[in-house]
Amino acid sequence: DVILQNCGDYVWLDLKTGREFEVPIGAVVKLCDSGQIQVVDDEGNEHWISPQNATNIKPMHPTSIHGVEDMIRLGDLNEAGILRNLLIRYREKLIYTYTGSILVAVNPYQLLPIYTADQIRLYTNKKIGEMPPHIFAIADNCYFNMQRNNRDQCCIISGESGAGKTESTKLILQFLAAISGQHSWIEQQVLEANPILEAFGNAKTIRNDNSSRFGKYIDIHFNKRGAIEGAKIEQYLLEKSRVCRQAYDERNYHIFYCMLKGMTVDEKKKLGLSKATDYTYLTIGNCTVCDGRNDMKEYSNIRSAMKVLMFTDKENWEISKLLAAILHMGNLRYEARTYDNLDACEVVRSPHLTTSATLLEVDVKDLMNCLTSRTLITRGETVSTPLSMEQALDVRDAFVKGIYGRLFVWIVEKINAAIFKPPSSQPKALRRSIGLLDIFGFENFTVNSFEQLCINFANENLQQFFVRHVFKLEQEEYNLENINWQHIEFTDNQDALDMIAIKPMNIISLIDEESKFPKGTDTTMLNKLNFQHKLNTNYIPPKNNYETQFGIQHFAGVVYYETRGFLEKNRDTLYGDIIQLVHSSKNKFIKQIFQADVAMGAETRKRSPTLSSQFKRSLELLMRTLSVCQPFFVRCIKPNEYKKPMLFDRELCVRQLRYSGMMETIRIRRAGYPIRYTFVEFVDRYRVLMPGVKPAYKQEDLRGTCERIAEAVLGRDDDWQMGKTKIFLKDHHDMLLEIERDKAITDKVILIQKVVRGFKDRSNFLKLKKSAVLIQKTWRGYQCRKNYGAMRAGFSRLQALVRSRKLCASYHVARQRITAFQGRCRGFLVRRAFRHRLWAVITIQAYTRGMIARRLYKRLKAEYRRRLEAEKMRLAEETKLRNQMSAKRAKAEAERKHQERLAQLAKEDAEREKKEKEEARRKKEMVEQMEKARTEPVNDSDMVDKMFGFLGTTSSFPGQEGQAPAGFEDLERTHHELEEEDLDEALPLPEDDDEEDLSEYKFAKFAATYFQGTTTHTYARRPLKQPLLFHDDEGDQLAALAVWITVLRFMGDLPEPKYHTAISDGSEKIPVMTKIYETLGKKTYKRELQALQGEGEVRRKSDGKNSVRHKLVSLTLKKKSKITEEVTKRLNDGEYGLHGNSMLEDRPTSNLEKLHFIIGNGILRPGLRSSWKRSPPPDRWRSGLTSSWLLIKR
Repeated sequence: DVILQNCGDYVWLDLKTGREFEVPIGAVVKLCDSGQIQVVDDEGNEHWISPQNATNIKPMHPTSIHGVEDMIRLGDLNEAGILRNLLIRYREKLIYTYTGSILVAVNPYQLLPIYTADQIRLYTNKKIGEMPPHIFAIADNCYFNMQRNNRDQCCIISGESGAGKTESTKLILQFLAAISGQHSWIEQQVLEANPILEAFGNAKTIRNDNSSRFGKYIDIHFNKRGAIEGAKIEQYLLEKSRVCRQAYDERNYHIFYCMLKGMTVDEKKKLGLSKATDYTYLTIGNCTVCDGRNDMKEYSNIRSAMKVLMFTDKENWEISKLLAAILHMGNLRYEARTYDNLDACEVVRSPHLTTSATLLEVDVKDLMNCLTSRTLITRGETVSTPLSMEQALDVRDAFVKGIYGRLFVWIVEKINAAIFKPPSSQPKALRRSIGLLDIFGFENFTVNSFEQLCINFANENLQQFFVRHVFKLEQEEYNLENINWQHIEFTDNQDALDMIAIKPMNIISLIDEESKFPKGTDTTMLNKLNFQHKLNTNYIPPKNNYETQFGIQHFAGVVYYETRGFLEKNRDTLYGDIIQLVHSSKNKFIKQIFQADVAMGAETRKRSPTLSSQFKRSLELLMRTLSVCQPFFVRCIKPNEYKKPMLFDRELCVRQLRYSGMMETIRIRRAGYPIRYTFVEFVDRYRVLMPGVKPAYKQEDLRGTCERIAEAVLGRDDDWQMGKTKIFLKDHHDMLLEIERDKAITDKVILIQKVVRGFKDRSNFLKLKKSAVLIQKTWRGYQCRKNYGAMRAGFSRLQALVRSRKLCASYHVARQRITAFQGRCRGFLVRRAFRHRLWAVITIQAYTRGMIARRLYKRLKAEYRRRLEAEKMRLAEETKLRNQMSAKRAKAEAERKHQERLAQLAKEDAEREKKEKEEARRKKEMVEQMEKARTEPVNDSDMVDKMFGFLGTTSSFPGQEGQAPAGFEDLERTHHELEEEDLDEALPLPEDDDEEDLSEYKFAKFAATYFQGTTTHTYARRPLKQPLLFHDDEGDQLAALAVWITVLRFMGDLPEPKYHTAISDGSEKIPVMTKIYETLGKKTYKRELQALQGEGEVRRKSDGKNSVRHKLVSLTLKKKSKITEEVTKRLNDGEYGLHGNSMLEDRPTSNLEKLHFIIGNGILRPGLRSSWKRSPPPDRWRSGLTSSWLLIKR
C-alpha cells in the first residue's frame, strides 16, 4: 500500500464491470489525498479509489510498463498484461509482437514504412529475436529452416475477417521473392497471381474492405539452390452467392467495379455496359464505391498481371463477355402469369435479355425458356413445367453463380498452368516448398448461412491444428522423453470439431444426407439436427418450432446459422435445361468452363458429391499437407470493427486473444522447449564446437557427447534437458549455439582460406617475378627510345625558342617606334583641340565679360541717372525753398532731403543686391536638390501631393485651394499681355514655329455636338444623372460618372465625404458611389487594356517630345511612370472592380488614390477613351488651359 501512495506508480485497475471480456486496465497514480487515490487509466479516464476499494488496484510489473517484444518475458502473465503489451506497442506503431516463434500482428489500418528493400536486407538470415518482431523475420526463418533442416515449411496465417491475413500473405511472398535472389520470370508470375485472385475472389464487406471470399493455399517450390522454381495454388469454397446478393454496405467482387471503371468506351459499348449503379447485382448492398481503392488503376494492374501469367487477349475478352452477361442477366425483369392453374412467369423483353443472349451466343428464346420453365424426364417422356417467379429467379441466380464459380476455377487452373513446374523425375533432384495458408477468418454476421458454416468449420480445423501442434504433441513428446514437465491446461476445440464433421451423425453428414433426399427440406434437416445434437453442449437448438436457425459454440464464440437455403447451396447443382443451354452455345469458352458438367449425364449429376463433402475432403488433404511441414504461426488481431487506424477496442482484442489460446500459448512457450534435436542431428551439427569430436556414425555414446557439447557451450545450470532420444532447448539456446557454430566454422574457413591463399600467392609470386623481368627488359628499351625522342624534341624546342627571342626583340623595337610616333600624333591633335577649345572659352569669356560689363554699365548708368536726377531735384527744391526761406536754410533743407533720397537709393541697391544673392543661392540649392532627387527613389504619393497640393486638402471647399505651382499659374489668373523683357536679363529661348489654332476646340462647339440630353456647356449647380458623352455599356456609363466625381474632388470643387456608418435600415438609400462601383466591378477589361497598351506604345513614338501633354505626363508620371504601371497591373488583376478599390466607397481618399482611379478608368478604360476618336487632339498642347480642357473633355 505504501508503494501505491507514490505518484507516478503504474498499477492494474480492476473496474469489476462483470462483462465477459473485461480485464483489468493499466493506470498511473496521479494524486494521493486523504487516503483516496486518483489514477488515470490507459484510455485517459480518471478514477478515484477510496480506501474501501483499495483491493481494486495492484502493482504493475516493470515489464508491463513499457512493453516487451516477446510476451514470454512478461512479468504479468495474464490477459491484462498481454493486452496492455499489444496496446502500448500499437500506439507506437509497433504492430508486431512475438510469443516465442509465434508472431502476433495487429492490423494498423494504415500504410507503414516498414516494408522497404532496406528492411528486407536487415531481416535476411537473422534468427528470431535478433531483430525487432516483423513478418519478414517469420518469412526469413521459414526459408532458412527449409534449407538448414531440409524439410518443407508452412506458415499458417489465422485471424478474424479484416485482421490482415491477406496482406501478411502478400508480404511473405514479397520477402521470399526478394530473398531467393534470382529475380526470375517465375517469381514475377507468382507475385502477379495475387492481383488476379483478389480481383475475382475478394470483395468489400462491413468488416474488411478487401475481404477474401475464398481460401487459398499457395505452395511455393524451391530448387536445391534456394531459388523459386514454381508454385501451385489451391482454392477453397468461393462464396458464389455474393454474385447475386450482398448485405447492406457491402460490394460484389472487385472485378465488376474495376471492369466498369477501367474499360474503354468502345469496349463497354460492345458489351452494352454503362456505370455500376445501373446493375442490380452491384447495387443490392447499396455500395458501389470503396474508399481507398482506385478501381480504374486496379483494372490496369489486373490486365498487366494477366499478360504476365500468359492470358491471351482473346481469353481476356471472353472473360469480360461472361462478366458482362452476368450483369445483364441480373437486370432481367419477370412478370407473373398463370397457365392451367399453375404459377408461371415470363421474362420481360428488354435490351438486357438480348445482350445476355448475344454475349452467351445462345438463342434468345432458348434462354427465355431455360429461365422460365423446367424439363422433367418421366418414364421416358419429356415434360416441361413452368416455374413460378420465385423459382425462376432462383434458376437465374443459380445459372449466374454457376458461371462465376466455374470461371474462377478456370482462372486458378490457368494461373497454375503458368507457375507450376512438375517435379523432376531425376532421383538427385531435390525440391522443397513453403506453404502459405490464407483462408477466410472466423465469421459471425447478423445472418449466417451455409457459407459461414463451412468457413467456421475450416477455422475450427486450423485452431485444432494449432492446439495439437503447440499443446498436444508438445506435451506428449515431453512425456515420452521423460522431461521434467508440469502439465498445462488449455482450451481444446476437439469436441466442437467432432460434432461438426468427425463423429458419426455429425452436422455435415446430416446435411449431406438430407441433401440427397428428393423431398428433403431445410426444416426436416433442422429437425434431424435438433434430435441428434440437442444434448450436446456445443449445439444450441432453436427456442421454438418457428425458428429456423441453430447455434454452434465455436472456439471464437457462439454463431447462429439461418437454415433457409442450406440444402440448395449444399447440392450446388444446375438443372439439365441450363446444361443443355450451355451445350447449345456457340461460345467455345463457356463450353470449356462447363466441360465437366456437359460431359456428365443427368443421373450422374444427381449423385455428384455435395459442396460440403467436397470442402471437407479438401480440408482433410490440406491438414494432411500441413502435418508433414514444420509450421510457423502468424496470429492476426483486428483492433476495432470500424477499420480506423490507432483505435484499439479492448474487449474485441481480449475475445480474439482468449479464443486463439494466446494465454496458454505463452505459458507453454515459456515453460516448454520449442527447439529439439535428435542426438545424431545435434552431434553432426554442433561437433565443430568441441575439438576432437568424431562424426555421429563413429560415436558410441551419442547422449554423452551431446551433453558435453551442451555443457561446454550453454553451461551446466542453464534450462535445457536431455531426453531419451533428443535434446530439448529454449529459443535462446538455439540462437547461442548457432552463433557459436557460425564463429567456429568461420574460424575454420579462415584457416583454410589462409593456407589456400598462401599457396596461391606463392604461385602468383613466381609468375609475377618471371613476368617482371620480361617487363623490365622491355621497359628499359622503351625508356631509352623515349629519352632519345625527348632529347630530340628538346633541341627542336630550344631552336624554336631562340628564333622566337630574335623575332620578339625586333617586334619590341618596331613597337616602340610606332608608339613614339603615335604619341607625337596624339599630342599634336590634343594641342590643336586645346587651342580650339581655348579660343572658344576665350570667346565665351569675352562675350560673358561684355555682357557683365554692359549690365554693370547699365546699372552704373542708371545709378548715375538717379543721382543726377536727385541732384536736379535738390537744386529745384533749393530754388523753390529760397522763395519761402533764407538761402542758407533753403540749401540745408534741400541738402537734407537730397541725402535722404541718396540713402533710399543706397538701401534699394543693397536690397536688390541681397535679392540677387538670394536668387543665386536658391538656384544653386535647386540644382543640388535636383541632382539629389535624381538619385533618390520617387514616392508616388508624395510626388502627387507635392504637384497637386495647390488643389487643397481632403477637407477643403471650393475657393479654398492653395497657391498653384510654377508653370500652372495660368490656370489661376486671367490672361494679360507679356511685359517686355530685357535681353540682357534672360537669354532668349527658341520660339515655337508651329502656332496652333485653338478655335476648332471650342468647348461650346464640342458640347453641342456630343453632350447627350439637355446638358449644355454652361455651369450648373446640380449633380450629373448621366455621363456627358454617350456610352453603350452600362459599366462605362457609371464609370464616367465616377470619374467625373473623382475629378471634382481632385480639383477641390467637391468636398471629400466623411466616413459613413453602416446602413442599418433597409429603407435608406445606398450611396451613389457604392452603387456606381458595384456596377463597375462587374466587368474587367484585361483584353482591351492589352490593346490599349499596344496602341499607347505607337502613340508615344509618334507624339512630339516638346508637347504640353508630353511634358505634363512626364512631369507627373516620371521614372517609367510607376503610377501607370501600378494602375495597369491592378487593372490586369481585376483590382479596380467592385471589391478591391478603395475609391469604390464614400470615404476620404488621397490624391494618389484619385489619380489612380482617374487614370485607371478615365484614361485606360477603352469605352471612356473613345472621345479621342471623335475629336483627335493636336500633337502638342501649348498651355495649361489646353491641358485642363483635355481633362474636362475626358
